[in-house]
Amino acid sequence: MNAPGIDWSLVGGVVGGMGLFLLGMSLMTDGLKLAAGSALERILAKSTETRLRALLSGVLITAFVQSSSAVTMAAIGFINAGLLSLGQIMWVLFGANVGSSMTGWLVALVGMRFEIDAFALPMVGVGMLLRLTGPGTRRAALGLALAGLGLLFLGLDLFIKTFSGLHLDFALPQGDTAADVLLLVLVGIGVAMLVQSSSATLAVALTAAQGGLLSQQGAAAVVIGANIGTTVTAVLVVINATANAKRAAAAQVMFNLVAAVAALALLPWLLAGIAAGRAALGFESVPAAELALFHTLFNLLGVVLIWPVTGRFTNFLESRFRDAEEDEARPRFLDQTVATVPVLALDALDREVRRMGAITLRLARGATAVACGKREALERDERIVERLNLAIAEFITRLNRGGMAPASAARLPRILRVARYYETAADLALEATTAACEVDHAVYTASSADFHGLASEVFVGADPLGQPIEPQVLEGRLAEMEQRYQLLKAELLEAGAAGTVPVVVMDARLRSASALHRAAQQMAKAARALSELSREAQGRHGEVPPRASSPPV
Repeated sequence: MNAPGIDWSLVGGVVGGMGLFLLGMSLMTDGLKLAAGSALERILAKSTETRLRALLSGVLITAFVQSSSAVTMAAIGFINAGLLSLGQIMWVLFGANVGSSMTGWLVALVGMRFEIDAFALPMVGVGMLLRLTGPGTRRAALGLALAGLGLLFLGLDLFIKTFSGLHLDFALPQGDTAADVLLLVLVGIGVAMLVQSSSATLAVALTAAQGGLLSQQGAAAVVIGANIGTTVTAVLVVINATANAKRAAAAQVMFNLVAAVAALALLPWLLAGIAAGRAALGFESVPAAELALFHTLFNLLGVVLIWPVTGRFTNFLESRFRDAEEDEARPRFLDQTVATVPVLALDALDREVRRMGAITLRLARGATAVACGKREALERDERIVERLNLAIAEFITRLNRGGMAPASAARLPRILRVARYYETAADLALEATTAACEVDHAVYTASSADFHGLASEVFVGADPLGQPIEPQVLEGRLAEMEQRYQLLKAELLEAGAAGTVPVVVMDARLRSASALHRAAQQMAKAARALSELSREAQGRHGEVPPRASSPPV
């Protein structure tokens, strides 16, 4: 850039224009999200069954709220909560990139063709009037969005006036050489990272090109850089997020890089094709509109390139960012190959359900120890059990029942019921710990210790991977635990009535004991059901089921 000195009025015009544009974009996005209410979340949740629908959802929602960053954060929030899969979220994010090009069209077709002051200022006034006369209503939200749109156009107008005629005094790289193009791509990346908005960077590039400060190729290079720089939002959001959220952010970064590399490789031909198409249709040359079309086309090019390799792309991402919880929650015995062979499928289901039971047992024993300091680990175990239960249920729905004997088919709902017992026991065990840790647990009585000890014995006796326990022994322990539970409950109620134990403490301990009591019953039910299934399977093979002379302790 050649200049005899710094023209602070020009600096002020660029910075002020950027500020107004970003403020308007923020207000418009917030207003539209408030006006839509929970509609955006419902659309994301219900319109992602196929990759095409997920892609279109991302395009339409981003075009509506005018913020790919907002859609990105919402989508990552969904995958963080486990509400959507990686495959669904990926295409929402890719659609958001395509939808972000609508800002360029708004700038090119409205901001460059009309006297902005004539409609932007009234939009701000009417918008704020709606905002002030209907606080807390949808009308106020729409007013905020309208005022934001007006401010966006005022920022754009300031850009246009600042850049108008600026090319007479300033010389920027025009993108004629590979080095110039690379430099302008880096400028686009830097500006987008700085202002956290590809839309603002796009507006700068479009107005600079319209004002003659940048050539079409130079401005296109800035647009490509802005597309890459905007991915910093997704990266920042997932720094401490789940593995799936990190994969979603990586997918967006990789998509933008693929689209950018393709656009750079085809840059002269894409721009020449756009210019030739415009001339063939008899349209006048509008640099901003041609750049908006370029932005849309190279994002669509990224979609076309990713589409045929989606499966491999997803598998690659799923092999990255693995954590211990996800590894343990992934089924170890269930896959599509065994689902087609009934005998192998039933054996795999039995193994997986028993592994799920062992994790539930680990959680339940932690609950009997009232391990408040290890509550995070217990919560992790509960999530693992829940995910395994879903995987088991899904595997059963995929089984080939056509070649399955009636007796084998009858076992499936019973196996599913055992998995349900374990999931319920895990929920109750965590509930017991949560209630117990609400109050000081250092003053537990002898009755509490006896009850927790017997509950632990029931859990160990119901170990799905241990030596089979005599049914009458397990029933005896359950009966003894029931007596201790009733004694503990009566003791806590009496202490609460007498005032020797605060009512809050009494209530928390009663809830904890009740949840632990029910968790033990669920574990015992699972042990009985597994024992019956084992005896039936061994009986069909003429084997005598093993019996334990004494249960493991």
